[in-house]
Amino acid sequence: MRVGVVGLGIMGGPMAMHLHRAGLLAAVYNRTRAKAEPFEKLGVYVAQSPGDLAKRVDVVIIMVSDAPDVEQVLFGPGGIVEGARPGLIVVDMSTNSPDWARRFAERLAQYGVEFLDAPVTGGQKGAVEGTLTVMVGGKEELFKRLLPVFQAFGKNIVYVGPVGYGQAMKLVNQVVAALNTVAMVEGLRLAKALGLDMDKVVQVLTGGAARSGSIELYLPKLLKGDLTPGFKAAHLKKDLSYVMELANRASLSLPATALALELYKKMVEKGLGELGIHALGEIY
Repeated sequence: MRVGVVGLGIMGGPMAMHLHRAGLLAAVYNRTRAKAEPFEKLGVYVAQSPGDLAKRVDVVIIMVSDAPDVEQVLFGPGGIVEGARPGLIVVDMSTNSPDWARRFAERLAQYGVEFLDAPVTGGQKGAVEGTLTVMVGGKEELFKRLLPVFQAFGKNIVYVGPVGYGQAMKLVNQVVAALNTVAMVEGLRLAKALGLDMDKVVQVLTGGAARSGSIELYLPKLLKGDLTPGFKAAHLKKDLSYVMELANRASLSLPATALALELYKKMVEKGLGELGIHALGEIY
């Protein structure tokens, strides 16, 4: 199975490297060619466009920022459909929404191209260590065929239902991750104000009922003053915007999520969107 990766950023780069180690990576493409150079040195073909990449592979993985970026990669000038042939499988592993996933699947079907939405969670650490959780929506037989691909960089791989369900599951994950991060940041602010020993705070938060993915991934970075992103605040703001769009359409009240969205909007407005989601305390 020949796999190509479009998007070699914080997540896509490490994932592509795992695919290379598994003997599956045939081609890569990135708008900034410099990010593709490490793969070129390893003998991986660096495509001139997403369409050029599509000609050379059986499976295309897309890992870019947002739905408009995915749309451009698929259908824009030099897009995947220009090099696609019937039977090609496109896997969108970025985060957007169920609506976009279904739209992409319908348009690609006109070219005979299959589609899975398979966003991931675990942040940069999970991508580097190959321990990501992968949530896959689409045809179950396609999921089974692509399991070796997902296993190259994922540890917890879950088939969640038809097209769009992968994105739906990821948005659920993002709500919980966002609220855990808000809780962590405010808890630390309180701990500092009360003069508590931070080492003992860590001992309690990592060993008791308050422990969470945010505590495990981001608390050590926060205490070192490291605000670099494992996942960017601007991306979480984007994801929570999709959540509230769906919630409002369904007349569903999610007050805590609405608050988290406002907090991350403030981060972006203050020019802090490129920092990690754990840098939320910078706006307080």
